[in-house]
Amino acid sequence: MFTPSRQDARQFFFDTWRKHKAGDPLTDLERLTLSILIEHPEYHPIVDNPDRYGEREWQPEDGDTNPFLHMGLHLAIEEQLSIDQPFGIRELHDALAHRHDDRHAAQHEMMECLAEMIWHAQRNGGMPDVNLYLSCIRGRLGIGPEDTPRLNPDEID
Repeated sequence: MFTPSRQDARQFFFDTWRKHKAGDPLTDLERLTLSILIEHPEYHPIVDNPDRYGEREWQPEDGDTNPFLHMGLHLAIEEQLSIDQPFGIRELHDALAHRHDDRHAAQHEMMECLAEMIWHAQRNGGMPDVNLYLSCIRGRLGIGPEDTPRLNPDEID
């Protein structure tokens, strides 16, 4: 499986934006990335300037949001939605989108849950917990956790 470095991931956003501006053909993943970029005009000056922002550090303690992390989380959620994994994520997303009357706002709520799951995994030195993620999203919809906890991918033989 391909695991891009931080530089590779950032370069992908820079290249997608450059190709879009040049009118070059885009891959399916680049078209999806472009749709995320278009929804975030506040990041256009960043992806327009890879020399300035390619190595920049965004510090949450300074109130900074890392635009590459933000867009990467959007991409992760889009991938989850495209294959409905974890199972039922598409239905939860649709319910959030309906509540907000805004697909993008729904993804932002989901991103908070996804980031929390990742943070817990890093803090505890373990794998991400799908139950934590789904319970967080379900909680935002005012529904409780699932009756039967799911196996995490690392628990499946």
